[in-house]
Formats: sequence, structure tokens, C-alpha cells
Amino acid sequence: MKRKLIEDSINYLKYVQKRKGLSISTDSLSEYDLEVPDGNTDIEELKVKIMIDNHATEYKEKIVSDNIVREAIPEKLLKEDWMDVRSISGLEVKINKCEKCSLGKTRKNFVYGTGNPNADVMVIGEAPGADEDEQGLPFVGRAGKLLTDILKAINFSREEIFICNILKCRPPENRNPNPEEILKCEPYLIKQIELIKPKLILCVGTFAGQTMLRVKEPLGKMRGKFYNIKFGNTEVKVMVTYHPAALLRNPNWKKPTWEDVQLFRSEYDKEKK
Repeated sequence: MKRKLIEDSINYLKYVQKRKGLSISTDSLSEYDLEVPDGNTDIEELKVKIMIDNHATEYKEKIVSDNIVREAIPEKLLKEDWMDVRSISGLEVKINKCEKCSLGKTRKNFVYGTGNPNADVMVIGEAPGADEDEQGLPFVGRAGKLLTDILKAINFSREEIFICNILKCRPPENRNPNPEEILKCEPYLIKQIELIKPKLILCVGTFAGQTMLRVKEPLGKMRGKFYNIKFGNTEVKVMVTYHPAALLRNPNWKKPTWEDVQLFRSEYDKEKK
């Protein structure tokens, strides 16, 4: 948190320096042991580098624990309008024209998410595919139908939960999300979680699990257990399992997925008692 605050302060001072002619001495910042940007530094690339470094080091050992506490992204020094929104519907209106990364220019539709705004359960995938991009809704293709069937098998309907993705826009050719895209889009997801206040989250797919847990472990090491995660003032139990699209490619993963979702339902029933 301290490092993030100092980095945002440096970025703000650089902005003021450029616009107002303020002179800031680099020497005055050296005591903080930070990578101080110079005039040729791409600030956005630097932020991505910091995020990748955090993934590789800060949370590396925590995956072995069943009790991870992961703080939400620190509040930015320069606030944006959507950060003060108090409803799920209001948030969508504020962010659905986003073009912070290149995906905003290639998408057909912004895929915000759908379901119960007061849900006890959220399902979080990785990114929209072609069908989702066409319709503006998450999980509507073949993988979406399979997800609906999986949920029905453990007595959940799509209407009673909330379904969304890490990214709100489709990556070209359905490629994996890249770090810059996750960095730009994840704050929207965190805000959704804080507004909905779910009791449990089911992450489907490697990138969804890695992003939520802040790790770079393979899915096989993340699945089959719960993680206690804190998003601001919201504490949630999180489980990771295989993405429905992966099950269509490899039916051998259906058995461990079924074990995961049964455990997920059992934990939900305990929470409701």
C-alpha cells in the first residue's frame, strides 16, 4: 500500500511538473528506494512490470495455504467517477464505454456481466469469446451451455447468481488475456465484488484463478480447496476449477470439476445455515 501510494504520488507530481512547470528533484525521491521514472519512462509499461513482479514474488508461497488473505487493489490517488458508484447497474453505465486498453477498440460489445445484483455466489471466467462479444452477455456459447448444466446439477440457476469475467472485452482470436489488459480491467471486477458482496466465488479457468489469487500456479495446484480472500471490506471464500471450454476439449477434466463443484455447493449450504 505504501509503495503504491508513493508511485501514484510520483505520477501525479510528474503530471503537475509537465503542466505547471514545477521542478522536482529526483534526488529528493531517492530515499524511498523506488524505481523513479525518468522522462523517457513509459508509465503504463512500468505499472505492468510492477504487477508481474508482484505475481512472481509477493504471493508465490501463499498458494500452499488454505487461508490466503488478498487485499483488493489499493485505491488510486486520482479517483475516477465509477469508483463512487453504489449499485451494479450504475457501475455498468459508468464503465461500458471504456477504452483504457486496445480491446476497447476491437470489441463489438462490452460484456459487463449478468445475474442477481445481490447474489451470494459469483462465477468469474477469464474473458468473453466470440458469442459473448456478439451478444454482450457472458457464457452464452457452447461453454456457456455447459456452465448452465453444471450449475443446474448443483441446484443453482443462472438467475440467482452473478456471472462475469476478468476482462470485459474479447481478446482477438480468443487469445489469453495479457498483463496490461488485466491491470486495466481488474479494478472494475473488484468493484463488482464489493457491490455484490457474495459469500462464495467460483473462478473457472487458469487466468481467473491466477488473477484472483495473485499467483502463477497451474490450475491443478489451485483447485480443490477454498481460499479466504478479502476485497476491501468484503471477505469471500474462493474456489478455482476448470473452465467449461476446457472440459469440451478434454473430457478427462470433468470428474475433478464435478468434485470441485460438489464441494462448492456443500460449502454454500454451510454458509446459508
